[in-house]
Amino acid sequence: MTIAVTGATGQLGRLLIERLRAKLPAADIVALARTPSKAADLDVEVREADYSRPDTLDKALAGIDTLMMVSASEVGQRVPQHRNLIEAAKKAGVGRVVYTSLLHADRSTLGLAPEHVTTEALLEASGLAITLLRNGWYTENYTAGAGAAVANGALIGSAGQGRIASASRADFADAAVAVLTTPGHEGKIYELAGDTAYTLADLAAEISRQAGKDIPYVDLPPAEYTAALAAAGVPAPWPDALPAFDVEAAKGALFDDGRVLSKLIGRPTTSLKDSVAAALKQV
Repeated sequence: MTIAVTGATGQLGRLLIERLRAKLPAADIVALARTPSKAADLDVEVREADYSRPDTLDKALAGIDTLMMVSASEVGQRVPQHRNLIEAAKKAGVGRVVYTSLLHADRSTLGLAPEHVTTEALLEASGLAITLLRNGWYTENYTAGAGAAVANGALIGSAGQGRIASASRADFADAAVAVLTTPGHEGKIYELAGDTAYTLADLAAEISRQAGKDIPYVDLPPAEYTAALAAAGVPAPWPDALPAFDVEAAKGALFDDGRVLSKLIGRPTTSLKDSVAAALKQV
């Protein structure tokens, strides 16, 4: 069984390759990357695969049994790019596709949802055997700001008291590997989220505890949060996107209590305490 992983040089892609190598011979794993030179350190076969260049996709998927389709990173371009990949998978005779979608994509109010919903529909119509991994929020999306919160004396956001059931990238990678390497997942949709939900005030309290200083959570109107991010030099489109995500988080868009993820990986999801500790170590 040969498994190909798209986006292999990305943060999730690298974790997937690492964990697959712990379970399978390197010869059974293919890393797909837009820039192959960036994947040279993965110690598996690397093939060029550019979503926007179908000619590279046909070659990249030759002889592949299972495709781990990590969603493309270019928001707004995902549908045509994913369509190209799905068409190439059909041509190549790929046996199964596992796709990283969005938590409750079919009813999510997040602006990211429509592209995932359309991609899911394309996969359903393709005739390929598929598994949908509807991933919740990465805890790192929030803990990445832990160092700045300590430096500035506050954690800012616009999520109010919204409960966020996030999990680490490693948790989601382990779930994907479980699906890729064990039988019985074809046709399944998995809603994946962390075991324990928290508010941004809870996150600020954990940062405070570990930093040894009071770091309050300051809830801002979205426009003020956007202005603060822009003033801090955060590149587009994030000064607009992050507050918009927070607004939906306040309404429950990032919450789920099904604990499907921990059941799939056979262990509790990474705690907020451990995620904050990992973030602060990098400061």
